[in-house]
Amino acid sequence: MVDVVYLHVGAPKTGTTYLQDRLYANRARLAENGISYPVGVHVDMFRAAADLTNRRWAGLDTSGEWDRLVTRGRRSPATAVVSHEILSGATRHQVARVMADFADAEVHVVYSARDIGRQLPAEWQESLKYRRRGSFKRYLRRARSEPRRDPSMWFWRAHSLPDVLNRWTQGLPPDRVHLVTVPHRGAPADELWQRYCRAFGIDPEWAPLEASRANPSLGIDEAALLRKLNKRLKRTGLGSAAYAEIVRQLVVHETLAHRDDMRRVVLPPNARAWADEVAEEWLAWVEGSGIDVVGDADELRPVFPDPHDWQNPDRGRPRRVADAALDALVAVVLETADRPDPDASTVARLGRAARRLRGQ
Repeated sequence: MVDVVYLHVGAPKTGTTYLQDRLYANRARLAENGISYPVGVHVDMFRAAADLTNRRWAGLDTSGEWDRLVTRGRRSPATAVVSHEILSGATRHQVARVMADFADAEVHVVYSARDIGRQLPAEWQESLKYRRRGSFKRYLRRARSEPRRDPSMWFWRAHSLPDVLNRWTQGLPPDRVHLVTVPHRGAPADELWQRYCRAFGIDPEWAPLEASRANPSLGIDEAALLRKLNKRLKRTGLGSAAYAEIVRQLVVHETLAHRDDMRRVVLPPNARAWADEVAEEWLAWVEGSGIDVVGDADELRPVFPDPHDWQNPDRGRPRRVADAALDALVAVVLETADRPDPDASTVARLGRAARRLRGQ
């Protein structure tokens, strides 16, 4: 039976895709050293986390996945690591279920956090990858107006550090709660990975294989293109699975996210004092809680560029947006050409897609 369970409960956009992919790639070597990453037949723990938190995802059947994960975790020989970022949004009742499920083990909660100056733009862009079309201005306005305590807005349920940790750490001693801070720009490339290893009690030499997946952010012009594409696609009836494969994976992750000289999305100057206030609120909670900080708590303070250099995230430059669109089109054409379907059926399928777009 497992002795220690590390519950990494988020937050999203804190290197979680990289972390989970690296744990998966090195799971055999980690197991040799007493660390289990009990994913089962899947590459990550998304289905189990979705089952626990009652998140419905594009018709995916996740029933029973959490119980199966718990069974695998309990059977781990020494230490088990459970990790998925949507766990950050769990309710108190759901958290109580998790603690009861692992009541026979020494449970640690790990939460990774990045300063709100980077998190808000990153989460807005992430929402666009899931077919949203709203402006950054609207997203920021809602975030500023919504309560951060017992919130309903997903952003705060996942990223309001005091709220998340108050839900997840009731009854746990502070030395079993680990806050991993995401370094600011300019830190060594492997610094965040090293911090995760310290939080989980992993020797980095036990996980030498690099991750192959990441979840990068977009620039202003790339985000503008995606908003336009989502608006156009809405009337085509494109299914969620096809959208995930073609748009989110091929167009966004494999193409747009790798364009050179992207214009970074940052908070406008008039929101920076508010962001500083949020950071001070988080820092006061961390200091008062006495939890273990892996990294530097001061990294929760935003670092902003010169306000005169700010560029409106909702105003893509037409030529740059068009160039991004051509890159995306080339990627789709090459992918279509590489598929094993006969040419005739490929042309017919593309013709049907064009007619759907025209509403015929």
